[in-house]
Amino acid sequence: RGIRLLRPSYRNRTPRPDEHLLKPVRQLIESVNDTLKGQLDLELHGGRTIEGVGARIAQRLLAMTAAIWHNRATGQPVTRSLIAYDH
Repeated sequence: RGIRLLRPSYRNRTPRPDEHLLKPVRQLIESVNDTLKGQLDLELHGGRTIEGVGARIAQRLLAMTAAIWHNRATGQPVTRSLIAYDH
């Protein structure tokens, strides 16, 4: 299908030609994961089934999205801050 997956090379191998493209993407993924775990307490979701976990994660993502939208709509200087909503 013409899909080529990129992955880091092993330590004892020569780096692959496109390997430099992975670093910015990995940093973005790590940043998103840290935000989800830190601000949204996703490690303590409390779901007991796959559906329950999905619902609780979706609920928290929707709440975060609504908070960011509200901050932008009201002209807050920092739109991604959730400090005002952290109880």
